Amino acid sequence: MGNLETGKLGEALAEKFLKKSGYKILERNYRNKVGEIDIIAKEGDCIVFVEVKTRQGDTFGMPVEAVNAAKRRKIKSTALMYMKTFKTEPMVRFDVISVMINDRQNQIQHIKDAISEG
Repeated sequence: MGNLETGKLGEALAEKFLKKSGYKILERNYRNKVGEIDIIAKEGDCIVFVEVKTRQGDTFGMPVEAVNAAKRRKIKSTALMYMKTFKTEPMVRFDVISVMINDRQNQIQHIKDAISEG
């Protein structure tokens, strides 16, 4: 499976996981001129920006480790642009969902507040 297919499968698994956990999916692969956010969801009154990282093995480290400082800045800037569409400012949170795909069982780890707003 290529990187693009792996990523798409990971995002589909993450979306299914979020829906099962009671989240409402607002956007998937949201893009603007700044960047892209894999999933934008709503949990209660909170808008949740979710970065999904998927790996087929741990050769390149755990998926969550790929969300470096530059990636975090880009996600925040993209989210800020998305938030300008709201009349009032809702609560926001930045999460990372780590998906490890293997033959036996896919592992999903949901890390809430993985990217601080500061």
